Amino acid sequence: MSSESLNLVMAGSRKRRIKDKLAKYGVTTGGALVLVALLLIFFYLLYVVKPIFNGASMEPTASFTLPAAGKTAWFGVEEQNEIGYRFSDKGLVNFFAVQGDDKIKVGQSLGHAEVTGDVTAVAPPSPGQKLIAYGFADGKAQVVQPAFKVSYPNDVRVIEPSLQYPFGEEPVVVDPQGKALSAMVFEATKDKMATAAVTEDGRGVLMVMSGEENFLSGEIEWSSENYTIPSLPRHVDQMLLTPNLRILFVREGNRLSVYDIHDLSNISVRNVLEINAPDANVTRVELLSGASSLLVGNDNGIISQWFEVAKDGKRQFTQIRDFKGDGAVDLLTPEHYRKAFISADKDGIISFFHATGETKLLTETVEGGELSALAISPRHNLLLMQQGETFKLFSVENDHPEVTWSALWQKVWYEGYPEPQYVWQSTSASNDFEAKLSLVPLVFGTLKASFYAMVFAVPLGVAGAIYTAYFMSAGLRKYVKPTVEIMAALPTVILGFLAGLWLAPIIEGALPGVILLLILLPMGMLLTALIWNYLPERGKSWLPEGWHAILLIPVLLLIGWGAFALSPLIENAFMHGDSRIWLTHEMGIKFDQRNSLVVGIAMGFAVIPTIFSIAEDAVFSVPKHLTQGSLALGATPWQTLSRVVILTASPGIFSAVMMGLGRAVGETMIVLMATGNTPIMDFSMFQGLRTLAANIAVEMPESEVGSSHYRVLFLAAFVLFVFTFMFNTLAEFVRQRLREKYSSM
Repeated sequence: MSSESLNLVMAGSRKRRIKDKLAKYGVTTGGALVLVALLLIFFYLLYVVKPIFNGASMEPTASFTLPAAGKTAWFGVEEQNEIGYRFSDKGLVNFFAVQGDDKIKVGQSLGHAEVTGDVTAVAPPSPGQKLIAYGFADGKAQVVQPAFKVSYPNDVRVIEPSLQYPFGEEPVVVDPQGKALSAMVFEATKDKMATAAVTEDGRGVLMVMSGEENFLSGEIEWSSENYTIPSLPRHVDQMLLTPNLRILFVREGNRLSVYDIHDLSNISVRNVLEINAPDANVTRVELLSGASSLLVGNDNGIISQWFEVAKDGKRQFTQIRDFKGDGAVDLLTPEHYRKAFISADKDGIISFFHATGETKLLTETVEGGELSALAISPRHNLLLMQQGETFKLFSVENDHPEVTWSALWQKVWYEGYPEPQYVWQSTSASNDFEAKLSLVPLVFGTLKASFYAMVFAVPLGVAGAIYTAYFMSAGLRKYVKPTVEIMAALPTVILGFLAGLWLAPIIEGALPGVILLLILLPMGMLLTALIWNYLPERGKSWLPEGWHAILLIPVLLLIGWGAFALSPLIENAFMHGDSRIWLTHEMGIKFDQRNSLVVGIAMGFAVIPTIFSIAEDAVFSVPKHLTQGSLALGATPWQTLSRVVILTASPGIFSAVMMGLGRAVGETMIVLMATGNTPIMDFSMFQGLRTLAANIAVEMPESEVGSSHYRVLFLAAFVLFVFTFMFNTLAEFVRQRLREKYSSM
């Protein structure tokens, strides 16, 4: 070889080495970047999810004094957390600064007012309400509301506090006999107001005001009526009224009388409850936010939650759960818009709870003397308390009290439900709604959809792959394999659209035919194969070897036509003409048009190409010397397939199935459009479902950034990520074991 030729060979060899190294480093870098991307996704999900599991905390921010004339009947903070207010039991109102700047210090007085009259009773508001009522010695009452006018002079926000009288500045008559009101409770809606009171001579009176808009002036004109509350206890310790003005609670010691005041002409005692904890006495009763639950505090620190539960066709107040405080419950303060509350004893031990989560979130001891009043801001991030004439402010970190392990993964007894259940219901039109964020129905729906999809896809995909790779002729295979693989390019939104708007109505209208089709198809194929097997050799010779699958096309079409043709006959003969009603009434099976059967078929079509392609390659790649050696030793083609080919290709077949399962678990558009998105836990194929992926797609655009709902959706994404990781890890582990076991063949 000449030197010139040798140089050319060496130059070509160097180029190949450079290309090999570039390819090696490129592939390695790409793989590393994929792993980095996965890790970044993992840690970002953790970053968003972590705050929902942070514990509650409170830190002191300020302390100041106010002239505390009389006892504090109600105090709180306006929406912006800038101005606080205090209403005394004598009708004195103080406004003070909660936030300070160069001109205003925290605790500085911003004004005061006074309710005129000889005050004998006070009705503080329920959670979320901003009205307080004062009762007077002449049997009248007046409703007062703190108001805050916001203006922006020179682009600086200025809030001016004042008092308003939403039902008029003149007191209204509660007791027509003019006796002093010794105890009272008040609630109001947009067009109605009710005041229940006990007079000094022990009578129960109820005044209801109704408002109508004047057609000419547009003002609300109020009219009042007075009623008598019968069978009132001798000594009334507390009175509570639900905001819908339907139920009145009257407590005497440990006994609570429940009055039905929906029909004002027939006010009656619905029942009387003993609400104290064992070996304890009741100290305080409050309505939880939404006014569907009662919180009962006891002198042994036990706080119990009660709400109505349907029993024997009637709704009765039932003790649902208990919370253990650290001392006698002297103060009990529900939060404004959440099912959380704060308890405190006179020694300054404060505890935060969440009712539905059945969780104690925080316990802190505040030094400085006996606590006499406690309030939480509407934003739930500022705590205000009174110790004598000293008022203290605490910043509170408690953003996600409703998200607990039990709320996410265990059955929870929600208000109005007959028993503990797994529920996902994140939003509602009601302000009193409590988000129900159990992930169990979504995980169940994900597994259910995947199961039905795999039941449909695995037999067809794997069996089709084995037949195509092992039995089908090369001429037919070159058309079948690309055709099936190109199905993978079909957008899943198209499949979901067809499933929801075309397939679901067909299945609903011809349900007996669909069920008959599922039975007759395998039977028809087996019968066709049996008939073909017994045909004489002369009758078989016209069809080339490996083209037998073509025979099944007219058979399948005929079976399909026959099943749908028989559907109305079966429906009329055995199902009273309506299969859906028959299933519901006769079989007790609910039927939704968009159900798991529809999802299984539609998602099965999406998964089949993945399973088919990988499994077909695995079977086709089995070395020919293995199959030829088996046949040469006298084994039949079926024996060779079952004992040589499938075993050798089992790692690839298993990988195909697991890849299909991973695709089914993460599928979004098909389940979004074809399931009805009902987060129920029912394994019936005729019921709908909601998956993790579909739920994220539906609710993420509507969730408030940083809210509990938003972060729980990220938690759902994290769970889906973990599911996929587990399935892939399991698949790789089993695949390696199968490869080690059958690699020696």
